[in-house]
Amino acid sequence: MEEWPKDIFEILESVTVMVDEFFQGVTEMVEVVANEVQESIGIDIEQYWQDMFEPISEIFAELEEMVGETEQTYYSYPVEPTVEKNPACIGCHHYHGQVYGGNLFICAMHPYGWEAENCPDWESFK
Repeated sequence: MEEWPKDIFEILESVTVMVDEFFQGVTEMVEVVANEVQESIGIDIEQYWQDMFEPISEIFAELEEMVGETEQTYYSYPVEPTVEKNPACIGCHHYHGQVYGGNLFICAMHPYGWEAENCPDWESFK
């Protein structure tokens, strides 16, 4: 049950990658076609490009923003303290260690963690 948020994030991440690859492919195809059209009939490709692909790039940007908001709004997972990261929190009763929207919330007293080795609010599990 704890793995489903990671699975959702991986799915969203893979969808974002696929959409990005799709638009990269479309961009490459359009450049090839645009060059052929410009060589054969001499149309002003710059105007054609803006008229056709600016709306598509806006849709893509909105899609990326929507995926990012979904990821930040709904994706949450626990993080345990280690010797390298938040060592003062190891074994502390107050440690929360949950990521919300990409931000790690350590505890209520020290939301970003304690810098020194010994936290003044450290309390063992009772």
